[in-house]
Parts: sequence; C-alpha cells; structure tokens
Amino acid sequence: MIVIENLKKSFGKVEAVRGVSFKAEDGQITGLLGPNGAGKTTTLRMLYTLLKPDSGTILIDGMDPHQEPIEVKRKLGVVPDSRGLYTRLSARENIRYFGQLHGVNKKVLEERIEKLADILDMQDFIDRRTEGFSQGQRVKVAIARAMIHQPQTILLDEPTNGLDVMTTRALRKYLLGLKQAGHCVVLSTHIMQEVAALCDHIVIIADGDIAAEGNAEELLQQSGCDSLEDAFVELIGSAEGLLS
Repeated sequence: MIVIENLKKSFGKVEAVRGVSFKAEDGQITGLLGPNGAGKTTTLRMLYTLLKPDSGTILIDGMDPHQEPIEVKRKLGVVPDSRGLYTRLSARENIRYFGQLHGVNKKVLEERIEKLADILDMQDFIDRRTEGFSQGQRVKVAIARAMIHQPQTILLDEPTNGLDVMTTRALRKYLLGLKQAGHCVVLSTHIMQEVAALCDHIVIIADGDIAAEGNAEELLQQSGCDSLEDAFVELIGSAEGLLS
C-alpha cells in the first residue's frame, strides 16, 4: 500500500508537483492519468527514491522511501520510462543481474527467470543481446527484471507506450494477474483505453496537482460526462481554470 500526502517538487521556478495526495491499495491497479508534463513521472520518481521531495510524505508499506531506501527498494518493482536495459547483455543476463543485486538464491533465480520468460512470452529472445530490441521486447525484459525478486508493490511509467496490440494485450493480462495476487500496482499513462481496461482507482493529475480521483463511474458522475475521455477533458479543464 502507498500513501502520499501533500507531495511537492520544484525544479528551479518550475513547480512540477504541487501538493499531490492519494492512496494506492493492495489488490488494486491505481492509474495516474494526465497529459504529458502533468507531473506523473516526477511523482513516480519520488516514490522509487530517484528524486527527493521538497516536502510532503510518502509511505510504502508503512516505510518512508527516503528514510529507509534499501528496505523500500526490496519491496518495489520499478519499470521506468527509460527502461534502462544494459544493451551489451542478453535479456536473461539483464534479469539475472538484478536478481543477484536483490540477493535471490542462484537456483531460485534461474527458476524465476524461466517462469517469467514463459509468462511474458520471451523464450524467442531471452538469450539475445538487448541491443536492437523492439519496444515490446524491451518492456517485457524491464518487467521481468522488476519482478525477479517478487516485490509487493509495482510502479510502471507508461508501460504500454509504443507497444503493438498483441503485446499490449499480453501486458494487460499480466498486470491483472498481479492485481488478483494481491499486489499494489501503480501505473502512469495518458492512454484512456489503458485506464478503462485496467484501473480500479484513477488519479487525474493536471499541472502538478490532483484534478480529480475515483473509479471510472465516480469520475463520470463528477464530470457529468458519458465517456471517460470526455470526463478527462472536462476535469482537466476545470482544474486548469482553478489554477490559472
């Protein structure tokens, strides 16, 4: 479970995140929905300790990631926007390396790699160097790498960006399986279809602040709209009007 209260982060005079508060529960998929530059990635980077907040609090399973970074990282699986694969290593070697960093037993590690390769349909490229991989292949390796130590909480930054239809469907199925297993899943996106297909709770971020939050039905009621896309546009517009 993640609890964020009044989180703020500025870069010089630019207020990237200006008071974000929300909860992400175990056994749910929470979506951070917003236009490009809204503050989604900055928020996620503060959750996984890449950035330090200017103020506000973060609790991940009751721990502050900036007070107990090592313990929190053991509980987190992170798929960043850059993916960050080592291109001179094979997919298997990338995944194995992160498992070793987390101290996973050698025999258990190899078993988990094989299982993830099967689940994510990676057998055709698991032993190829990742240089030249397609976007879908890179995302699958990044997800397997993030899950190799079996974390409770998973953070994904626009995981389906640039993926083809079949890879997107496979990823959705995998994320829904994590939810059913009781994991806390948080993903950022600006793709409305992803929100409709996956998210139990939706947090709309506009200009670094929360514009609205709730499940899909609640957002439709708040906006008075008949579709999530129209609700998103309406709620973003209302928030920007209040901030201007």
